[in-house]
Amino acid sequence: MKKFLGAYQNNHMHWVGDGFPVYNLFSYDRLGQTLSPFLLLDYAAPYTFSPTTEQQGVGSHPHRGFETVTIAYQGEVTHKDSSGGGGTIKTGDVQWMTAGAGVLHEEFHSPEFAEHGGLFEMVQLWVNLPAHSKMTPGKYQAIEAKDIPDIALDDQGSHLRVIAGEYADAKGAATTFSPLNVWDGKLVKGQKHTLYVPEGHTTLVVILDGAVVVNDANRLEGKTVAILSREGVEFSLNAEEDTKFLVLTGQPLNEPIEGYGPFVMNTKAEIMEAINDFNRGKFGSIMQEA
Repeated sequence: MKKFLGAYQNNHMHWVGDGFPVYNLFSYDRLGQTLSPFLLLDYAAPYTFSPTTEQQGVGSHPHRGFETVTIAYQGEVTHKDSSGGGGTIKTGDVQWMTAGAGVLHEEFHSPEFAEHGGLFEMVQLWVNLPAHSKMTPGKYQAIEAKDIPDIALDDQGSHLRVIAGEYADAKGAATTFSPLNVWDGKLVKGQKHTLYVPEGHTTLVVILDGAVVVNDANRLEGKTVAILSREGVEFSLNAEEDTKFLVLTGQPLNEPIEGYGPFVMNTKAEIMEAINDFNRGKFGSIMQEA
């Protein structure tokens, strides 16, 4: 059984742009190598937006050296980038963006969602890239809900979506640069399950909403991340309420982490290079519709 090392809860919301009201549940600047290969997770808990004709979201901004994973629970986001990629992330979809050597990116509520308004709920996870892959060309994996394996855990409605990695015989839809798992699950109240993950992996259990008891001893409520030991391969979750959660596991990179805003590299010199490349226009530009 994996050991429970600690938990962090955040009930303080802040805005990213004017379209994303988020709770930061973990960040490498506080927990560093403990999280590797994961860097950061923001949870946009359910928030009701009124209908509008205004564009709400985040305008053009750069990234280098890592990947962003956006999981859409409710609402829609339309995005564009400097490599020519773009599209709309709809309810149930996942966008896996490899920033690599550098992209400019913008994200706004889709015109359809803005027009009608409604509940908006999403997660954005940052995954670090190994040093040898940090300057890989940028790319997107647009993963539709129908392409994500969805495993029933019981006959009461508990289930697990395998976004990346493997669970049982199901393989996730995303490709990754290092061994990791991203599982998106729901446990129905009163259900208990034991989950198995690879030995040696960093293991994080993110409780988005609800309440569970981990390993029969540690009760966690929503907007909390639990850190489990890398030793051991199993842990249990017992749902005291209907619970929405993520399981994140990954092989630690064991490499220096040097970050500055939207850039995460291995050295300060690489950060300065990223800033200079951005200022010189080497990240390209986002083509706007005429």
